[in-house]
Amino acid sequence: MLEHEVANQLIVVANRLPVRMDESSGEWETSPGGLVSALAPVLRERHGTWIGWPGTSDMDIDPFTVEDIAQVPIELSADEIADYYEGFCNGTIWPLYHDAIRPVEMHRHWWRPYQEVNRRFAESVAEIAREGASVWIQDYQLQLVPEMLHLARPDLRIGFFLHIPFPPVEIFGRLPWRQEIVRGLLGADVVGFHTRQSMNNFARAARTYGRASGPAEALSFAEHTTRAEVLPISIDFADFDSVASMPETAAAARALRTELGNPAHILLGVDRLDYTKGIDLRLRAYESLLAARPDLVGRIVLVQVAVPSREGVDEYVTIRRRVEENVGRINGAFGRGDWTPVRYYYRGLDRDDLIAHYVAADVLLVTPLRDGMNLVAKEYVACRTADTGVLVLSEFAGAAEQLDQAVIVNPYDLDGLARAFGEAVDMERQEQRRRMRLLRTHVRRWDVHAWAAHGLAGIT
Repeated sequence: MLEHEVANQLIVVANRLPVRMDESSGEWETSPGGLVSALAPVLRERHGTWIGWPGTSDMDIDPFTVEDIAQVPIELSADEIADYYEGFCNGTIWPLYHDAIRPVEMHRHWWRPYQEVNRRFAESVAEIAREGASVWIQDYQLQLVPEMLHLARPDLRIGFFLHIPFPPVEIFGRLPWRQEIVRGLLGADVVGFHTRQSMNNFARAARTYGRASGPAEALSFAEHTTRAEVLPISIDFADFDSVASMPETAAAARALRTELGNPAHILLGVDRLDYTKGIDLRLRAYESLLAARPDLVGRIVLVQVAVPSREGVDEYVTIRRRVEENVGRINGAFGRGDWTPVRYYYRGLDRDDLIAHYVAADVLLVTPLRDGMNLVAKEYVACRTADTGVLVLSEFAGAAEQLDQAVIVNPYDLDGLARAFGEAVDMERQEQRRRMRLLRTHVRRWDVHAWAAHGLAGIT
């Protein structure tokens, strides 16, 4: 019997468990990340459970406990990982929900495993949840679980949160299984989205394809009411602010600036190497800036950190090649012996190194073609303890709905993007401080703990 089975009054359901196996010790340890840090204290307090895939295929692992949180692993075969996760989740839903900015693959042999895996998650919850328990389901991998669970256990309080955008109905409507997805989500009592736009897109899809009626706040279908709400995810502001304030972080930031040749301005981009992030267009705009502003040549450096992602997938191989070709062309055209205009790193940064980069950077470039939220923007704001620095933010990132004191840009407009980069570099300190104080006040007030508390309040 699961250790916390008697007290299973709060259950979080996500594609992945919040733990990972330490290869050296063979022990489970808690994974880093905002979602885990926000929900773990609540789960410990309420003797809750987290259900998810442990990250290893074809292994039947018994439930276990890590740091007083019960972990219930869901077994996935190698074929299911290929078809359900790599296929339907990342080949169909991911590009479709990001405005179909890349071709969307739709295959019946992917849809069936998606249904089966969602059913397995739902059955696991139904089996262990106590009467009247609260269940919070996370993200696009599990969109069918709410309805399956509602039908099996109508006594449960069910929430769902989508971590990526929900697309306009004209794009969502391309999906052959649009009705099943919408009805899956309508099984929840509360469905949360990062932005009002995503919430309204879902409500329209629910009325168009799910035969629901009513406003977003009270969608009625099959004698059940679902409330859609805006619930933008955030970060642990206090944690980032604290580390950024440490003397050793300031020293690391100074060392980074020295390593870059002490430029007058450091621009920074930190992105997973994904076609939604617009890194290639950002580089082309930076190239245009250098061509239009000879005064910046030799005085400005763009540090672009590209975190590897899905390295064996053709679309990702293509975007990496395009990005690296752009870097090579810019450095070849503008670089000189004592100055390299773009410093490109194809790797992740550990947390302390990342925060040192945020502290060193005069301008952060967050220019995705479409993004559910983008927490990098909020992390940068939290690390600007002196109230200086400029955030350049795509209007197509969910964060733009909240962080309107950033320099808001259209990432498809290369001339406008180049002008915005120049505006950010030239911005007076007084104006920087005015904007950054407002940004920091917002992120401080609505941090990840406020997000979690509000999300759980809707189902508890």
